[in-house]
Amino acid sequence: MKKAMPMLPKITLKQLSVFVSIYQTGSTSRASEALHLSQSAVSSALTELESRLQMPLFERVGRRLNQHPNAHPIYVQAQAILGQALTLEHYHQYQVGQIRIGASTTIGNYVLPSLLARLYEALPDANVDLYIANTQEVVSEVEQLNIDIALVEGTPRPIDIKAIEQRAWRTDTLMIFAKRDSQWLADMAVYNELDNCYELSVNQLARLPLLVREAGSGTRQIIDEQLLKHLPNAEVIKAIQQSEAIKHMVSADIGLGCLSQHVIEMELAAGKLVQVKVAGIDLSRTWWLIWHKARHQTPIWQMFIDILAKV
Repeated sequence: MKKAMPMLPKITLKQLSVFVSIYQTGSTSRASEALHLSQSAVSSALTELESRLQMPLFERVGRRLNQHPNAHPIYVQAQAILGQALTLEHYHQYQVGQIRIGASTTIGNYVLPSLLARLYEALPDANVDLYIANTQEVVSEVEQLNIDIALVEGTPRPIDIKAIEQRAWRTDTLMIFAKRDSQWLADMAVYNELDNCYELSVNQLARLPLLVREAGSGTRQIIDEQLLKHLPNAEVIKAIQQSEAIKHMVSADIGLGCLSQHVIEMELAAGKLVQVKVAGIDLSRTWWLIWHKARHQTPIWQMFIDILAKV
């Protein structure tokens, strides 16, 4: 046997609004002016509300209305209901300006800030939530519909490929780099003055300590697929979770590093770090834009897509 559906309340928001206005102004005439309703419409709405509640809210004394003891508790509840209704009415407006953006660490730390600046310039009241983690973690959040749109460095590998939309966004290049005048390069590397870089062979690189990102990061995925496969006998490889840590450790001459050009561009320009080219190794990669196909695409979502298309 089907359970009977609960009866919907017959009290209307108009009746509550009229009651609140009468309570605050003290008369139906002033309430009618405040609500831009006729006085008869105001009186009728009040009578209907009292009928629905089966209790008086005001006592009529001639042409005056005196508050009945029932009025105050009903006023408190009516205010709360009207406030919730107003919040619900504005919910769409709030959603229009809200977006949850995910990014893998290199993009999130070095590329996303300038993109957000453009978004805020176009929509100053934008409400942006950010989630920055490695590629694998970001893809997982997209799959769970916790993120509206994400930018990742590694090739997305969602569990359900049919549920995730992925689009190539732009290209990036990983660089092997070292401290300028590094002890590790002193005896074996050739300095190319024209390209302002050192040159090594694969065999030479395999004998040097190399600092790389952790498994699960987009940077590490490319390193595994396009670099480490050429270094089966590499002596020392250290996995480190943060790009900044790798950069500082290389600056301390602990070893060579391999990160996105965006991470080290300032240090390269200042001459603190130097690129190391390895013959036969190509470390270019694609950055991806991903989202869940079930995610509602709001105006701010499309605005962000348009910004990405212009960079």
